[in-house]
Amino acid sequence: MSVVSADVLPSGPLAVPEAVGTGAAELGPKARLWPSMAAVYRAQLSRARVARIPLLFVATFQSVGILIMMRGVVDGGSHDARFVVAGSSVLVVAYVGLNLLAQYFGQLRGSGGLDHYATLPVPPAAVVLGAAGAYASFTVPGTALTAVFGCVLFGLPMGNIWILAAVIPLAGAALAGLGAALGLLAPRPELATLLGQLGMSAALLLGVLPADRMPDAVRFLRDLVPSTYGVEAFAQTFAAHPDWALVLGDLAVCAGVGVVSLAVAAWAYRRAAVR
Repeated sequence: MSVVSADVLPSGPLAVPEAVGTGAAELGPKARLWPSMAAVYRAQLSRARVARIPLLFVATFQSVGILIMMRGVVDGGSHDARFVVAGSSVLVVAYVGLNLLAQYFGQLRGSGGLDHYATLPVPPAAVVLGAAGAYASFTVPGTALTAVFGCVLFGLPMGNIWILAAVIPLAGAALAGLGAALGLLAPRPELATLLGQLGMSAALLLGVLPADRMPDAVRFLRDLVPSTYGVEAFAQTFAAHPDWALVLGDLAVCAGVGVVSLAVAAWAYRRAAVR
C-alpha cells in the first residue's frame, strides 16, 4: 500500500486555506428601509402612470355622484352635510388605498409576482410601504376635487380644507395597510377582490352619515372602520369653532391604525413570499 503525501492531495471541502481573509469577497451592505421604499415607490408610480387618469376619474366620479345624490335629501350647511362631504372625500382614499391595493397584492400573489420582489435585496416593509404610498398618491387630486365640489354644493366653508394634508396620508396609510394585508392574506385573487370591495362598501355606507343617525349596532361597526376617523376629523373642521382636540384625536387613531395595519401587511408579505 503506497502512502501519498498530504502535500499533493487536492484541496477538498475540509481543507483549510492558509489565509482565509486574503481575496475573500465581502458582502455588500444591507439595503436600508427608506431608500428601498423610495425605489419601490418610484417603480410603482412609473408602472401605474398609464392607468392614472382612468383611476382618478373612476374614484372621483363615484364620490361626486354620491354628493349629487345626497344633495336631494340633505340640506346645505347642515350637520349632516358635513359628514356627506367628508365621507365622500375620504371614499376616494378608500377606493384606491383599500380596494385597488387589495386587488393588486391579491393578483401579485396569485400570479407569482411576489417571487420577483423576494429576489430583490429590499426589506419586506419597503415593498408594502412603497406600493401603499404610490397608490395613496393617486388619491390626492380626486380627494381635493371632491372636497371642493362638496363644499360648493352644500354651502360649507373651505377655510379649513387644508386639514386634508393630514387626513389623506394618515387615513391613506390605515386603509392602504388594510388593503395590502387583505390582498396578501387572501388565498385566492378573487377573494382579495371581494374583500377589497366589501371594505370600500363599509367605508361608503358607514362614513357618509354621522354616527348619531345610526343604530347602536351599526355605530359599533362604524368604530371598527379606520376611514371613519378621517371622516370625523375632516367633518369637525366645518364647524364655526372646530374642536381641534377631537380632530387631533381622530387623526391620532388613523396614525395608530396605519402603523399596525402596515406592520401586519409587512408580516403577511413575508409569509406569502416564503411559500
